[in-house]
Amino acid sequence: MFLGIDVGTQSVKALLYDAHSRHVVDLHSAPLTLASTADGSREQLAQWWLTALEQCLKQFCARDKNAVKGIGVSGQQHGFVPLAADGQVLAPVKLWCDTATDVQCAEITENFGGRDHCIAEVGNAILPGYTASKIRWLKQHRPEDYARLATILLPHDYINFYLTGERVMECGDASGTGLLDIRRRQWHSGMLSAVDEDHDLSTKLPPLAKPGTVIGQLRAQVATQLGLPAGTPVATGGGDNMMAAIGTGSVSHSRLTISLGTSGTLFASTDQAVIDTDGALAAFCSSSGGWLPLLCTMNCTVSTELTRRILNVDLEQMEARSAAIPPGSAGVMTLPFFNGERYPNLPRGKGSILGLDEDNYSPDHLLRSAMESAVYGLRAGLDALARCGHTCETVRVTGGGAASGVWRQIVADCFDLPVTVQKVDEGAALGAALQALWTYLQAQGDQTQLQALVDTHLAMDPQRCATPDPQAVSVYKDYYQKYLRHVDLVTPFYTD
Repeated sequence: MFLGIDVGTQSVKALLYDAHSRHVVDLHSAPLTLASTADGSREQLAQWWLTALEQCLKQFCARDKNAVKGIGVSGQQHGFVPLAADGQVLAPVKLWCDTATDVQCAEITENFGGRDHCIAEVGNAILPGYTASKIRWLKQHRPEDYARLATILLPHDYINFYLTGERVMECGDASGTGLLDIRRRQWHSGMLSAVDEDHDLSTKLPPLAKPGTVIGQLRAQVATQLGLPAGTPVATGGGDNMMAAIGTGSVSHSRLTISLGTSGTLFASTDQAVIDTDGALAAFCSSSGGWLPLLCTMNCTVSTELTRRILNVDLEQMEARSAAIPPGSAGVMTLPFFNGERYPNLPRGKGSILGLDEDNYSPDHLLRSAMESAVYGLRAGLDALARCGHTCETVRVTGGGAASGVWRQIVADCFDLPVTVQKVDEGAALGAALQALWTYLQAQGDQTQLQALVDTHLAMDPQRCATPDPQAVSVYKDYYQKYLRHVDLVTPFYTD
C-alpha cells in the first residue's frame, strides 16, 4: 500500500493505493473551512489540516494502514506557513487565493527592477497568489511574528514536517514562491533581497530535495496518532499541480492537463524551461525533474457553484439543463472574477455577466455560460503554450468538473483537441501515492522511469472521453475572441 495525501483548499484527502492490484483501495476526505475578509484575505490554520488528516486516517482499516510502505504528500501551492525555531506556526496561513498582498507585489516588483526583469531573471512575475508577497506582508503587518520566523514552508512542506520533523522543500512547489530561479533550480538572492531588504531570507529557506528521494521517516508519535507503521519513508511530495501531473500521466512532452476545480489550471510537462514573456504562463519546475508551464485561474467551479446556489439547482439538474443550451449560450458571457483573478491579473476584479437580452436571460443560459467561462479563461493557456513553441495533442481533464460530460465536451470543442479522462480521477492524491511508489522502487534499486510507471498504473475511461465537434469548434472560436475583448473592456475598472 502507498498513501497519498492531498491538502486542498476545501478538504484534505487521503488515498490508499495497492501497487500490486493497481487500484485505489480506499479514499476518505475531511472538509476544511476558509477564513475570508473583504480585503481579499483567504486564510486557514495549519492545525485544521492536521485535524482533517487524522479524521481521514481514522476511517481506514488497520490492516490496510499496516501495509503502507510509503507516503507522498500533495498540497495547495503558494500558501505561506511561517514556522518558529521550535516548530510552532506563527500566524494563519495565507493561501494561494489570497489577494490582499497586491501592494506588496508592487513593492517587490519595483525593488527588483520591474515586471520584465522579474520574468527574465526568475521566470515569473510576482503575483498576489505567490508566496513572496505573503512573506513581505507578514513583515509589515505582523512584525513580532516575523521577528520569530525561522523557516518558510509551503502547505505540503508543513505536512512533511509534521510527519517527519524535517524542514525541506522541492523545486516543483518551491518554484511557485516567486523566489526560485526556475532555470537553475536555486534561490535567487536578488529576489530574496527585493522581498526583505533588511534580512537574509536564505537562512529561512530549507534545502531543496531532488525528485525520487526520501526526505525522512514517519515519526513514532505521529505514527501512533495516525495508526501507520513508524519509520515509513516519506517522499518529497509536491504542489497539487505537480502531483496532479503525475496522477494524470502528464510527465512527458505533448501531454496537456486541465484541472476543473475551485481554481482552474492548465499545465504541460516539458523538458526545458518555458518562459512566457507575456506573463500568462507561470514558469514552474515539475516535481519529476522537468518543467511544468502552467496557467491558473482563481474562479472555475467557483463560478458554477455560485450560479447553482442562486438558482437553487443541483449538479444533476445543471448537467441536464446546460446540455439543452447550444454552444455559446446565445451570447451570454460570464466574466467569473468573483474572487479577483490571477489570469488575467485582476486581484481586485469582480464578476460580470454580459450579453443579456430578452431571449437569453434565463437560468439555463446562465448555467451554461458559467461553465463556458471557466474554459475560456483556461483556453488562454493553450495560446500561450503555442506562442512559446509548445504544441499538445490531447487534453487530460481532471478535478471535480471532469465528472460533467457537458464540461468535458466544452473543453474538447473550445480547445479543438480530444479529451481523455481516467477511470480513477483522483489526480493530486493519486499522484502523491504514485510518487511514493516510485520513490520506494528507486530505494530498492529499481530504475523504472516515472513515465513508464504512471503509464502502467493509469487506465483511461473510453466511455467518458470526448472528441471535438467541428460545428461547435467554429462557434467557440468566435465566442472565445469575444470573451477576450470583454476582458479588455472591463480591465480598466479594476486596475485604477
